[in-house]
Amino acid sequence: MADRVFLTGATGFVGAHILDALIDAGYSVRALVRSDGARIRVQHAQASTCERVVGDLAHPGDLVRALDGCRYVVHCAALYSFAPSARAAMHAINVVGTAGLFEAAHLAGVERAVLTSSSATAGHEHDGRPATEETFADASGMRTGAYHHSKLDQERAAFASRVPVVAVLPTAPIGAGDWKPTPTGAMILDFARGKMFAKPPGAGGMNLVAVEDVARAHVAALTHGRIGERYLVGGENLPFDRLWAMLATITGRSAPRWRVPVALALGIAYGDELRCRLSPHARPFVPLEGVRMSLDRMFVDASKAQRELGIVPSSVEAALERAVAYYRDNGYLN
Repeated sequence: MADRVFLTGATGFVGAHILDALIDAGYSVRALVRSDGARIRVQHAQASTCERVVGDLAHPGDLVRALDGCRYVVHCAALYSFAPSARAAMHAINVVGTAGLFEAAHLAGVERAVLTSSSATAGHEHDGRPATEETFADASGMRTGAYHHSKLDQERAAFASRVPVVAVLPTAPIGAGDWKPTPTGAMILDFARGKMFAKPPGAGGMNLVAVEDVARAHVAALTHGRIGERYLVGGENLPFDRLWAMLATITGRSAPRWRVPVALALGIAYGDELRCRLSPHARPFVPLEGVRMSLDRMFVDASKAQRELGIVPSSVEAALERAVAYYRDNGYLN
């Protein structure tokens, strides 16, 4: 009988790819969904090995029975929002929910868990050196937003639990199937739609990684990851100007030439932040956290995952092509 994995976040972009990778590796999967109507986008031919169970991280004590018979947990679910009104909910789900889930997993006899964290918890390039697993973001710094702060606290909660935990820290996953989309997917989609009118301020950059590589890293971490370790999973460190050039080639759109001044970008973002604070249900158009991040070189050294998990990065350009093709084929660019 195949080992059973309890997977959270299977309805999301990364979680759906993890689900396919787990099935491909021969695992059976019990996927947590929040409602009977939740859609799981399973691409694998053996999708019948995926069992759905309804539950909520807001009530983790109810999950002990659902975890019964599962050897492993892969915890990918998280609440991600730039909206000020969502900050309390992000802490409740990402931190308190994680602690409760892993306590339920301990009671159910789970052997080990893999946590989907974020490369942002390792910080950004410092003095010309990319972030590694030995570095941590400054939680007191002005550029650590609410979501990434919650992911730092989530890691601490996971490693403090009574379940053996391995953490996977993806950079910015890209590829087909980013239906919501994620902030990185939204950036790609805006460029493809011709809505990218200016370059971000500063000379920042980011690491992009094919979502399939992220999924394979989670599967490898189940058996090859060392307990208590963090693994950065990245593809290529790209200055934003290089990223725009790649997207211009893929989409046939011209890359923006004008660069937004830092003061102007921050001024607009602070104004948008104030608007969202005054209107609790508002969503930011120019997130302050996003502007702050665009000033940095969000570069990482992912060699540890290559050595210990066997994750050789695949082509970022090909993953960008798959992302654009997905949006084109599914009506996002009409």
